[in-house]
Amino acid sequence: MQSDTETIRKILTESGDTWAVVGLSGNRSRAAYGVAAVLQRFGKRIVPVHPKAETVHGEQGYASLADIPFPVDVVDVFVNSSLAGAVADEAVAKGAKAVWFQLDVIDRDAYERTRAAGLDMVMDRCPAIEIPKLG
Repeated sequence: MQSDTETIRKILTESGDTWAVVGLSGNRSRAAYGVAAVLQRFGKRIVPVHPKAETVHGEQGYASLADIPFPVDVVDVFVNSSLAGAVADEAVAKGAKAVWFQLDVIDRDAYERTRAAGLDMVMDRCPAIEIPKLG
């Protein structure tokens, strides 16, 4: 089994550049807003996923993963842990390569299901913290 460090590096460098950011809205005070900006600076295309389907950082938003009319590589999850498992299942159904649960987003059962479906996954981590460590 890959270590978290190996999985993080793989997701950030090999899994693809289209990141659906679930929970991303135009609210600048939310963590998702800043993290999405970091992902863009790192060369990722961010796709906001939020019930409001707002355009954020110049990218068209969608109300759900299923509404996105093109493939996504990574699903970055900024929702409460109690909702995160359903998002992970949607990511599997969408055909994503990886799921990333943000800091304090933890669902062990979802982690096991997602890994069993063949996707890479990390929990309780932040790509904006991990990207600078890539060196």
